Amino acid sequence: MTATTDDDTTAPTDTEAPGTGRQRRLSVAAGAAVLVAATAMTAVLGWQVLQLRKLDAAGSQARAAATSYAETLTSIDSSKIDENFTRVLDGATGEFKDMYAQSSGQLGRLLAEHKATAHGMVVESAVKSATPETVEVLLFVDQSVSNAAMPEPRLDRSRIRMTMKKVDGRWLASKVELI
Repeated sequence: MTATTDDDTTAPTDTEAPGTGRQRRLSVAAGAAVLVAATAMTAVLGWQVLQLRKLDAAGSQARAAATSYAETLTSIDSSKIDENFTRVLDGATGEFKDMYAQSSGQLGRLLAEHKATAHGMVVESAVKSATPETVEVLLFVDQSVSNAAMPEPRLDRSRIRMTMKKVDGRWLASKVELI
């Protein structure tokens, strides 16, 4: 057996240099701060990507609706005027819908009187600006037009700026301008 001395029973001595514990705590705190900042930055960037995707989706949906609506708006058969006007009004909202509804009676009489027909086709379209609820679309439309005085179809080319608004989940034309 060995005898123990007072030196053997004393607590182990701390071999760390003075201030090392403090440095470790500062390093851990700095690492945590970097981790929090990186997490916050990732969240912000993720949110921005989500917003861009929402805008892109809104633009794509509104552009498709505007393309279809432009073809409805620029196509008419004088033997089906009421049906044509109903489809046009169904795709419109706001001021444009009100204006079209007010002028459709007189326009219908003129179209029927001249036995007019037209067929519109969107050649190209693009989103000019977009928010989640409002999208401005530019459209290039070719329209073949004929009537009793000119039975041979004539091609008209139009540029249209159409403002689409999301109403109850549907994209509707709120403003239509020839440009």
